[in-house]
Amino acid sequence: MEGYCVKCKAKKEIKDAAEVTMKNGRKAMKGKCPSCGTGMFRILGKA
Repeated sequence: MEGYCVKCKAKKEIKDAAEVTMKNGRKAMKGKCPSCGTGMFRILGKA
Protein backbone atom coordinates (compact mmCIF):
# COMPACT_ATOMS: atom_id res chain seq x y z
CA MET A 1 0.00 0.00 0.00
CA GLU A 2 1.41 3.38 -1.01
CA GLY A 3 1.08 6.58 0.96
CA TYR A 4 2.50 10.10 0.87
CA CYS A 5 5.38 11.03 3.17
CA VAL A 6 5.20 14.74 4.03
CA LYS A 7 8.83 14.78 5.21
CA CYS A 8 10.26 13.18 2.03
CA LYS A 9 7.60 14.88 -0.15
CA ALA A 10 7.15 11.68 -2.16
CA LYS A 11 4.88 8.66 -2.51
CA LYS A 12 6.37 5.63 -0.75
CA GLU A 13 5.36 2.12 0.23
CA ILE A 14 4.06 2.14 3.84
CA LYS A 15 6.28 0.03 6.13
CA ASP A 16 4.65 -1.94 9.01
CA ALA A 17 1.21 -1.05 7.60
CA ALA A 18 -1.80 -1.79 9.81
CA GLU A 19 -5.47 -1.19 9.00
CA VAL A 20 -7.23 1.00 11.56
CA THR A 21 -10.79 2.29 11.86
CA MET A 22 -11.13 6.01 12.49
CA LYS A 23 -13.71 7.27 14.99
CA ASN A 24 -16.05 8.26 12.13
CA GLY A 25 -16.09 4.61 10.99
CA ARG A 26 -13.86 4.95 7.91
CA LYS A 27 -10.92 2.63 7.33
CA ALA A 28 -7.33 3.85 7.06
CA MET A 29 -3.79 2.45 6.83
CA LYS A 30 -1.19 3.53 9.36
CA GLY A 31 2.54 2.85 9.22
CA LYS A 32 6.00 4.34 8.80
CA CYS A 33 8.04 5.73 5.92
CA PRO A 34 10.79 3.24 4.94
CA SER A 35 13.30 6.07 4.31
CA CYS A 36 12.93 8.50 7.23
CA GLY A 37 10.71 6.61 9.72
CA THR A 38 8.06 9.35 9.89
CA GLY A 39 4.49 8.21 10.59
CA MET A 40 2.36 7.80 7.46
CA PHE A 41 -1.43 7.66 7.20
CA ARG A 42 -3.69 6.87 4.26
CA ILE A 43 -7.49 7.03 4.28
CA LEU A 44 -9.05 4.15 2.33
CA GLY A 45 -12.33 4.06 0.39
CA LYS A 46 -15.75 4.44 2.02
CA ALA A 47 -16.51 0.69 1.76
